[in-house]
Order: sequence, then structure tokens, then C-alpha cells
Amino acid sequence: MKILVINAGSSSLKYQLFDMDNEQMLCKGNCERIGGEGSFIGHKTADGREMTKEGFMPDHTAAFNFVKDALMDAEVGVIKNLDEVSAIGHRIVQGGALFSESVIVDEEVVKGIESLIPLAPLHNKGHVQAIRGCQQVFGDKVPEVVVFDTAFHSTMPEKAFIYPVPYEFYEKYKVRRYGFHGTSHRYVSAELAKNIGKDLGDLKLITCHIGNGSSITAVKNGKVIDTTMGLTPLDGFMMGSRSGALDPSVVTFIMEKEGLSPSEMSDLLNKKSGLLGISGVSTDDRDVTKAENEGNARAALAHEILYYQIAKYIGSFWVAMGGCDGICFTAGLGENQPILRKKVCEYLECLGLKVCDERNNQRGANFKISADDSAIPAFVIATNEELVIARDTKALVESK
Repeated sequence: MKILVINAGSSSLKYQLFDMDNEQMLCKGNCERIGGEGSFIGHKTADGREMTKEGFMPDHTAAFNFVKDALMDAEVGVIKNLDEVSAIGHRIVQGGALFSESVIVDEEVVKGIESLIPLAPLHNKGHVQAIRGCQQVFGDKVPEVVVFDTAFHSTMPEKAFIYPVPYEFYEKYKVRRYGFHGTSHRYVSAELAKNIGKDLGDLKLITCHIGNGSSITAVKNGKVIDTTMGLTPLDGFMMGSRSGALDPSVVTFIMEKEGLSPSEMSDLLNKKSGLLGISGVSTDDRDVTKAENEGNARAALAHEILYYQIAKYIGSFWVAMGGCDGICFTAGLGENQPILRKKVCEYLECLGLKVCDERNNQRGANFKISADDSAIPAFVIATNEELVIARDTKALVESK
């Protein structure tokens, strides 16, 4: 069975094709600038063949036609006809309180995703456009499945997801903590349990998805009890360009002093804060690291804030679960920045966590970084959200 996995935004469409007989990725690609000038597709196969093709993509339907052509291309294709694609799985950012698990797409599901657009305007709108475009190109006979970023977090208790604002706003607008990166946290928590050698249902785990967007999740006995992102992905700790949690009065104070509208303030917090806002250098940690190494004090401060905030959240979740049996780091920075892992774990030495420098400095998809005498194990685990989506899609289609 071959399954096409789609991660669509308002102006982009990422894809991977899996052969689920051996769970191998056959090819992947990305359509950029959908709806604008200079649209293009970058396509790469597992065996190293590549293609970049320019062409106007006015909408997601046009993008799917580009994807279809790439999949069957004489030079870089991996299938001979579309009939080889058995099903399609979509990543959906916001499932709200409507969806606590992956589901097969029908009209009611699409309407449900549309109803949640106010909670994730750019993401969910793009997801709906992708589902519609996919149906037009691949036809109604190819089943589609939607997998929600928020679903893994749906087990959070009320004490973790209710905000202390007037309860009527939860009742009227569903203002609450939802959490994101759930598909990633779900994958790495299962892999972490395997590494420890115990059943996921018997463990207290902390999973750290640290990238340009970041979140930390407490997984107790296989269920999420808390996570750092909230109503939107802005909550939690500082990220590439996002501020993370703030005193709410910081928002109103700056808006009043600078004469900013709500949308302008949202833009400042989401796109001009975090590593970029503190360092003044970049949202890319590689640029911030280079600047720090060259003596840039603000770049160094940005990193110190980041390390401190990550460790603080790990410590709070440690307490919330009444202990911790394992920690893992994943995503762009979590997987590739040894200094970040070392600095964060140094804060946690008071809890018995010890890092082995030799292990921490290695590279790979899955390896231990904690010392043999560490009170708990710590690992680096490369996330694979697309594989989770493919697995869910396969399971749902086969159970029909």
C-alpha cells in the first residue's frame, strides 16, 4: 500500500509518499508560493534523484497537479499511475474539541475543520483548500484521512487546559489550551518508551520538540497531562520569532505605547520576537550561534533565556507528573544542537540528570545522551510526523 502524506499551509504544500509494506519514504517535495508569482515545486526521491520546476500555481488544485506530475515523471517519478496511491493522509493543525483522533474525510469532517478556522486562520483554511484540491485531482475513490496536531493533547485534564479568565469565554468561544506538535510528541514518546525498554503506559515522560516552533509535553502513562503551547502555537517558551508566554499586561502596555492594532501586535509577538527579537540577528539559530561565537552579547542572552525557559518547563512537568522516567529532545534544534541539550540538562542536575559529553556530541536519529549514572535516561530521537500520519491513514482505511 502506498500512502501520500500532505502537510498544507495557506501558500505551501509539502508531501511525502510512503510504501507502507516496509514503511519506507519513496519521495518527498514541497510546492511553494501557491497563489502568487514564482510558484515552484522541489521534488526529491529516496534514491537521490531531484527536480525543481517553476510554474504558476493559482490554488491548491494546481499544486496537486504539479505533485501528480512529479510522482509520475519519467526522470524522477516513483509510480507509473495514480492508481498506485491507495490513500492520502493530511496533517491538520487545529482539531479543537471536535476531533480527539484521526478520522476518514467526509463532508461533515471538512465542515468541522472549516468551523475551527477562527482558532487557526492560516493553517486550517489552507488544510481545507488542500483537501478540496486533492479530491479534484485524485478523485473521490481515493480515501483521505485527517490527522490532528491537537489530538494527542486531548487527554489533558481541565485543570491543565482551562485558562483563568471568565469561564464564559470557554463556553462561548472555546478559549482553552489545545497544544500543538501532538503528532511529533506522540511519535517520540513511543520511541522513548522503546529505548527505555518499558511499556509507554507505565512511564512518566517529558518530550521536548525544539525547533523554530517549539513545545514541551508531559506524557504520563501514555496520555498527555500538560503541554506548553496553548490556544495557539504562540504560548510556551521563546522560539525563533515567537515570544512564548508573557505577562498579559506587556501586550496591552506595548499596544498603548506604540499605537498598535491587535493584528499588528499579533504580528510583533509571532514574527518579530523570540530569538530574533532578543538577538536582533535572525530567527535561524545557526545565525544566532554564529553571532554569539563572534561576541554578540544579545545573541548570547537570547540563548541563555532559551535554555533557562526550556529547563524551567521540564522541571515544572517533572513536578506535575510526580517524577520522570525519561526525557527526549527532537526537531531541528533538539536533534542538532548539542550545546542546547547540554545547557538545558545542566539546570536539571539537581534532579539527578547527568549528560555524557561524548554521547551528547554525536549525530544520529536515535541515541542516548545521559551518563550511565544519571538518575533518568535522556535521548535524542528524530521525529517522524509523516510516518505517524501514514500509519493512521493505513489503519483507518484498512478498518473500513
